[in-house]
Amino acid sequence: MQKNINIKNKKARFEYELLDTYVAGIVLSGTEIKSIRLGKASIAESFCEFNEKGELFIINMQVDEYTHAYHFNHKPKAERKLLLQRQELKKLEKEVKTSGLTIVPLNLFINDRGLAKIKIALAKGKKLYDKRDAIKDRDNKRNLARIKKSFNN
Repeated sequence: MQKNINIKNKKARFEYELLDTYVAGIVLSGTEIKSIRLGKASIAESFCEFNEKGELFIINMQVDEYTHAYHFNHKPKAERKLLLQRQELKKLEKEVKTSGLTIVPLNLFINDRGLAKIKIALAKGKKLYDKRDAIKDRDNKRNLARIKKSFNN
């Protein structure tokens, strides 16, 4: 079993402009948490959505089946409920409905008490030219670091 579980969504910062972040708990079954503790999860294609009761769910999160469980195993792509405080949920729901923003997961981790938590962000989709600017900045930083390294040697 790995010590530090930190599963990241690398596309989120490239595809979206992050406005506000929250840390939420996740409602999991026994085999799901065991599989996450082994690092067998992915949040790359996932997103968050509200249901008609105002509860927040993470959709399309992949948690692989636990290898040592037989017929009590979970569904790998089931919807999982996220746990936030009521005022945070109301604020997020209002922003999503009025502004057309979306909620994306950033990373999934295990806290000090052994509980699975997920860091989510209220985000706005980037336009194509914003993505091009991000790529250009990243390339410029890489080239500058390369020049500094060769200059110091």
